[in-house]
Amino acid sequence: MWDPELAELQRRREQAERMGGEERVARQHATGRLTVRERLAALTDSWQEVGALTGHANADGFTPSNVIIGRARLAGRRVVVAGDDFTVRGGAADAAIHEKQVLAERMAGEMRVPLVRLIDGTGGGGSVKQMEEYGRTYVPANPGWDQVVANLGRVPVVALALGPVAGLGAARLVTSHVSIMVKELSQVFIAGPAVVEAGMGESVGKEELGGWRTVSAAGTVDLVADSEPEAFELTARVLSYLPQSAWQPPPVGTPADAPDRVSPELRDIVPRDRRRPYDMRAILGLVFDTGTVMELGRRFAPSVITALARLDGHPVAVLASDPSVYGGGLTAQGSDKMARFVDLAETFHLPVVHLVDQPGFVIGTAAERAGTIRRGARALAAVYQSTVPWASVLVRRVFGVAGAAHRPHDRYSLRVAWPSGDWGSLPIEGGLEVAFKRMLAEAGPEAAALKAEIAERLEAVRSPFRTAEAFLVEDIIDPAHTRPALTEWVHDAYAVLDPGPNPAARP
Repeated sequence: MWDPELAELQRRREQAERMGGEERVARQHATGRLTVRERLAALTDSWQEVGALTGHANADGFTPSNVIIGRARLAGRRVVVAGDDFTVRGGAADAAIHEKQVLAERMAGEMRVPLVRLIDGTGGGGSVKQMEEYGRTYVPANPGWDQVVANLGRVPVVALALGPVAGLGAARLVTSHVSIMVKELSQVFIAGPAVVEAGMGESVGKEELGGWRTVSAAGTVDLVADSEPEAFELTARVLSYLPQSAWQPPPVGTPADAPDRVSPELRDIVPRDRRRPYDMRAILGLVFDTGTVMELGRRFAPSVITALARLDGHPVAVLASDPSVYGGGLTAQGSDKMARFVDLAETFHLPVVHLVDQPGFVIGTAAERAGTIRRGARALAAVYQSTVPWASVLVRRVFGVAGAAHRPHDRYSLRVAWPSGDWGSLPIEGGLEVAFKRMLAEAGPEAAALKAEIAERLEAVRSPFRTAEAFLVEDIIDPAHTRPALTEWVHDAYAVLDPGPNPAARP
């Protein structure tokens, strides 16, 4: 009875599967990029499309919408995926594109499942050619942006740049918890080279303007993949550390190795010379479950290390400093990086482990021009506003206001120190000259000898054991036993997690 309609339904579904047609699909492949449907097949275990019949019907047939959305399984977990189809008008606005994107955001948020955005194109309002078509223009608005913002506090959002991404597409990319791009394949910018040249008189290529080297160093993206398949693997891995939503605790997995594993190598990593750097990432590799440390934003503000990891199978958020960059000092950008990461931990109930070697804020004219103290105070506020369980390991230096950000001091947290601990308001090196400036000036030719004498006296009280005697640090431990101490703590931490959206958490 309904054969004609069923035949038309089949015809439209087949045309939707063809996307922009053979020629444009071939053009997509020629750039080294997969089509959106190939991406969906590679990313997901299974896929159920929503709105496949959305598009334009005309005398030549049916042109599908250039955004594809649906429910899926990714590594066994329920997710919502929204993907741009660059083969249809380069991913720009098309019939019902806004409504479909908004529905994907609402579906993920209200079903309380993670959202994955596959972004390829502008995803915005189309081109200026539409002014002639419509006979008018419009006042800009971002339809459904309330849902985009709301999802930052509801569900994990991972966004992938899989081609040239500009304008609203770039905004959709960064309004996420973790953003990923592909080397040489994708670029991210506010506006592309042609618009930049017309508006700013600056002639620049796509890679220089928005290639992976530029945007990863700027903190626009958190992870850079070598290929699209690797980007999909990174997506699954990121989500493996995060809960389905802010209403659930993170997923606890099977431990990768023994919780009481002792690492004698940790005893020799920190040098006695306080000015010498060492490999903080080696410490992370020895403390956390083997092979589970996943660093985010490595090229951005590199003195601050932010990573996801596991302790006895329990996901945790890891903060640390890289003493090979500014001695591990906190920069303006590093403060932004730290604050955003603490907020991620707070949103998704990840206990925080902080491996501390903080000499203080980076100083100098460049630091002042960057507004380091304001942005550093913002990072300190994020730490104090957090409610998740916190553990700090004082590996070496803890100085000044930046050092005070090693934990929220207004509530209980685990804190242990290594024998290499060194702390105070200022290091002796540098602080001595300030504190004894007049005395040294009056010493004349004996100033060097006096300075050495004062330094020797101060060194005598610098020992971390003196601090422990006054119970100003709770415990000093053998570095080899750091992992057992933290794995015991993480079970207690998970026992007191209180899942549910936290209004204090920020995107």
